[in-house]
Amino acid sequence: MLETTEKANLEHDDLSIARALEEDIIFGRLAPGTRLTEDTLLARFAVTRHFARQALVQLEAMGIVVRERNRGATVRSLTSRQVQEIYDVRELLQRQAALWIPLPAPQGLIDELNLIHEEHGRHIEAGFLRGVHETNDRFHLTLFGACGNSHLVQSIELYMRLSLPVRANSMGNTDSLRIAHEHHRLMIEMLKGRDNWVLAQLCVDHLQPSKKRYLDRVG
Repeated sequence: MLETTEKANLEHDDLSIARALEEDIIFGRLAPGTRLTEDTLLARFAVTRHFARQALVQLEAMGIVVRERNRGATVRSLTSRQVQEIYDVRELLQRQAALWIPLPAPQGLIDELNLIHEEHGRHIEAGFLRGVHETNDRFHLTLFGACGNSHLVQSIELYMRLSLPVRANSMGNTDSLRIAHEHHRLMIEMLKGRDNWVLAQLCVDHLQPSKKRYLDRVG
């Protein structure tokens, strides 16, 4: 299991609380279905109830917490069917975005992705999960941003957030992260060619390991 670097001395406002809880959720310290009460947050972060409530609103907007009347907030959990439906849409969106990327890609895009790729690799080897998560998302949004359709990219980003409980399941596995890192390298290589269909298939195949691991766990 990788060790996670924690930031000390958080400023206690709704954004810092949401960030701390997001890390707990993404990195598996708060399991799907865990209740998040305002009183618990007040005890942990020594903040006003207003900030605790706003932090839960932030997490709900990110798609990783569900708030229901008379039940409070819980860490979002997904059924097998929900996972399948979310990933069906992710596959459609990412395949189409990859098909629309003009190939060969501009050298500037390749250079930018290489820099993100190198940073991603450093974070994997250092066990800095926050860095792994952020550079992974930045890599994909930069890649798919080259498709030229901002609405499609926004939809991809939305479904990336919706699938966070699934993606988090692979965060603590160094071998899985290294495989994902190698997929990123191959995507960069394919941007230098002219075969959008091969690139698109890799972008779809790249989604499968974390999806399969989650389905095996809940199945």
